[in-house]
Amino acid sequence: MENINRSTAKEKLMELVFLITAVVSILAVALICIFLFANGIPAMKEIGFLEFLTGTVWRPGNDKFGIFPMILGSIYVTGGALIIGVPVGILTSVFMARFCPAKWYKVLKPIVNLLAGIPSIVYGFFGVVVLVPFIREHFDSRGESILCAAILLGIMILPTIIGASEPAIRAVDQSYYEGALALGATHERSVFTVLLPAAKSGIFAAVVLGVGRALGETMAVVMVVGNQPRVTHNMLEGIRTLTTNIVMEMGYATDLHREALIATGVVLFVFILIINFCFSMIKRSGKE
Repeated sequence: MENINRSTAKEKLMELVFLITAVVSILAVALICIFLFANGIPAMKEIGFLEFLTGTVWRPGNDKFGIFPMILGSIYVTGGALIIGVPVGILTSVFMARFCPAKWYKVLKPIVNLLAGIPSIVYGFFGVVVLVPFIREHFDSRGESILCAAILLGIMILPTIIGASEPAIRAVDQSYYEGALALGATHERSVFTVLLPAAKSGIFAAVVLGVGRALGETMAVVMVVGNQPRVTHNMLEGIRTLTTNIVMEMGYATDLHREALIATGVVLFVFILIINFCFSMIKRSGKE
């Protein structure tokens, strides 16, 4: 009886601990939202919502606060990173989950984990030393460009996508695979036409995490993207993203300039919410 009471007390204690941690997490998110919107929305009103979001000129000294070039830059860089990183990441996770020999897996898995642990600034140095000179020599470009940032971010999101996709593929019930084999499908066909669609929920989650990583990355991007607040459709030209705009100018910004940078953070925050909502809708429509 005493052991039962102790066990019940431990369960109640852990329930309380879990509740407290959940509340703290919710409060942290709420405080961030309150800070961003309380400081950012008034700045948008003063500048003008339309002028702030669609303006193409960013000159704080002349009270010009148009962030459309930075919005476009973030879309270009993130989209390019996804085009590069998502197929490579998903195919790598498929290989590790269903094709990789055990002795290779023991080597490949630590390498993927190591990629996840490399600091952003080190990726930035790699981009400056390797990618920028390569693009400069082989393309008609200064090197610091949208393409360079997209390639670098595509590499950086690989461990995020692989780390979330591989467990999702492994979690699919083995009976799916065995049933496909029993119907005459080959190993490759069973994996790509049965296991992969069955794991699409986890793969979508991996892609969302990759989008968040690419959209929110700052230090590596600021070193290779060129940081020029302009509208361009040339992948070989430099541009500025929302995150790099904040980190480059927050140190000396004051008054309306500082509030405009916080408002830029609000736009970035809303972008991530929209992306998560869109992926949730895609997942929900896929289940129906």
